Amino acid sequence: MRFALPLSGSLPRLDSTDRLWLMILASFCLHLLVLFGIGIAPSKPDTLNNFASPLDVVLVNSKTREKPRHADAYAQANLDGGGDTDAKRRARSPLPAHRSSRGGKIARAQQQRVAALERRSRELLSRIQARTQAVARPPSPEQRRLDAAALVQRSLMEARLAAQIDQEWSAYQHRPRTRFIGAHTREYALALYTDSWRQKVERVGNLNYPEAAKRQRLYGALQLTVYIRADGSVAKIELNRSSGHPILDKAARNIVRLAAPFPPFPPQIRRRYDILAITRTWSFTHEDQLAGSE
Repeated sequence: MRFALPLSGSLPRLDSTDRLWLMILASFCLHLLVLFGIGIAPSKPDTLNNFASPLDVVLVNSKTREKPRHADAYAQANLDGGGDTDAKRRARSPLPAHRSSRGGKIARAQQQRVAALERRSRELLSRIQARTQAVARPPSPEQRRLDAAALVQRSLMEARLAAQIDQEWSAYQHRPRTRFIGAHTREYALALYTDSWRQKVERVGNLNYPEAAKRQRLYGALQLTVYIRADGSVAKIELNRSSGHPILDKAARNIVRLAAPFPPFPPQIRRRYDILAITRTWSFTHEDQLAGSE
């Protein structure tokens, strides 16, 4: 290939073959420039991993003015918080943390009660299911015969029990209306009657003081409950607490019987009660006296 240098100042004219070789030379120089002039550094694996990992976005329930230096996740606001634990964790709920009051004693007690109720509920449910299954089983012919006999027997027992209850209820309705009077009686009519009754028993007792108690120098206190009918007669006498000396216990009973009959009930007491049960303590003193006390 020959290039003819022009003798004048005008540019040489290139034919088609020269232009082709010139374009090939320019392309070759451009490839050399790209290959050796621009350095290609390998990518870091961490960068590739960061691009490959999914984007982690969370919702926070507060925010701070300062941006965190090392963010663990993306959020709708800046939050540089410490949390309530040293472990590397994130909250699973967007609601604020609830702190237990009074330590954990109340919470533990409530949990124990709830657990106990749950256990009780499971036990009751198991029993109900067991009974339901037992009822659901179809009875065999032999069981039907046994059930029929048991049903007849049960009916007879229920009839006898109903008759007994009716009889006892009827007897209870017809029993005397009894008022038990203890040491402290606030109703005026009852207090007046019981005090008059006590004075009569003391008077009769001092007039008929037991000679055996005087000779043996026996002293002590006992408690009696005396049942008095509306007409003033004595229905029965109960010894609630003994004096420790049978002679004194027997003497107290005899004194009450000697003092009877007592005055009939006043109309205001008779309208309401049929029997007054008066409980008093009787003391045989060292002065050979009988004294009634509350």
